[in-house]
Amino acid sequence: MTFLDMLGDAARQNSSMLCVGLDPEPAKFPARYKGDANKIYDFCAAIVDATADLVIAFKPQIAYFAAHRAEGQLERLMEHMRRVAPRVPIILDAKRGDIGSTAEQYAIEAFERYGADAVTLSPFMGFDSVAPYLKYEGKGAFLLCRTSNPGGDDLQAQRLSSVEGQPLLYEHVARLAQGPWNLNGQLGLVVGATYPAEIERVRALAPTLPLLIPGVGAQGGDAAATVKAGLRDNGPIIVNSSRAILYASSGVDFADAARREALRTRDTLQAARA
Repeated sequence: MTFLDMLGDAARQNSSMLCVGLDPEPAKFPARYKGDANKIYDFCAAIVDATADLVIAFKPQIAYFAAHRAEGQLERLMEHMRRVAPRVPIILDAKRGDIGSTAEQYAIEAFERYGADAVTLSPFMGFDSVAPYLKYEGKGAFLLCRTSNPGGDDLQAQRLSSVEGQPLLYEHVARLAQGPWNLNGQLGLVVGATYPAEIERVRALAPTLPLLIPGVGAQGGDAAATVKAGLRDNGPIIVNSSRAILYASSGVDFADAARREALRTRDTLQAARA
């Protein structure tokens, strides 16, 4: 199955637009794992097991593993997710952005080493920094477009020139992704939930692309506004929540608490759809 096939299948099977972000911080782990980086796999696998039937995707953030020399645990976790939730796509949140042979190596890392179904990328260096990932048939690539951090304004909200009517940078990225860059229908866009007006603008420019939308939960994005702004019949959304779900409890019930929070968020998103 292609990434888009898996995405649609998971959305239907789990009645979900929710993506659980796997950003493990040992300092925030529950008491029995707290501070132990060797327990990253155990913690994340428990979260996966508790939420696998509630999500449209999982999104491990590679930096949280690499910082603790836990790449091997990430490999094990990827295998675990494919085993327990084979129809739920995995988006490797790497935000890579380089050209030529270096981009080719990063693509190998994402799709061959880790076996991800999609990856997040920075488009700042142009199409030749994206093209190596598109050689992997059926895989997805999400380009940073209008991110949820305040500093995104520094570049993304700037006009391409001083001429009246010229698009903002993030609008230009959306047009490229919907049009000439999307050679095989593999591209999506990352748009932050903290900017619902910009989500709606991106959706107008890229009506059919999947939108990966972080920022619901701990970052304060509004779930109902996100769904209204981004969801269209032929334009799916993947709404990510990480910390609010991962650290819903610091006790022995952390996995059960994560499930309750994931269920609440999923149902909130589904209610907004109606």
